[in-house]
Amino acid sequence: MSEQQFFAQPETSEWIELAPGNRRRVLIHTPELMQVEFGFDKGGIGAPHSHPHIQVSYVAEGTFEVTIDGKTETVGTGGSFIVPTGLVHSVVALEAGRLVDVFTPMRQDFV
Repeated sequence: MSEQQFFAQPETSEWIELAPGNRRRVLIHTPELMQVEFGFDKGGIGAPHSHPHIQVSYVAEGTFEVTIDGKTETVGTGGSFIVPTGLVHSVVALEAGRLVDVFTPMRQDFV
C-alpha cells in the first residue's frame, strides 16, 4: 500500500503537450479526486469532449470562451464553471491563460 500524498509542489509535475497551445499537468490526486492544471496559449483550444467525471474549473489566469452542452459564456480570471457528468464541453483561450480543474472521481486516463 502506498503512502497517502497530502502535499504537491508544481515543480514536481511535468507538463504534457496535448495540442499546439494546450498542455496539462496533474498536480495531485486520490482515487476519488484529482486536481489538474491546464495551460493555454492565446487561441489554444480544448476540443469538444465529454467524460463520466464531474469537473469543476477555476480560471487562474486569462479569459476563455467556454461551451457546455451548447451554451457558451466568456469566463475570466477568478471565474469558475462546472461540467456535469457526460456533457460535451470545450474551451477556447481568448488570451494566454491557465485553468485549474478538479475531477471526481480521478481521471485514470491522465496518469
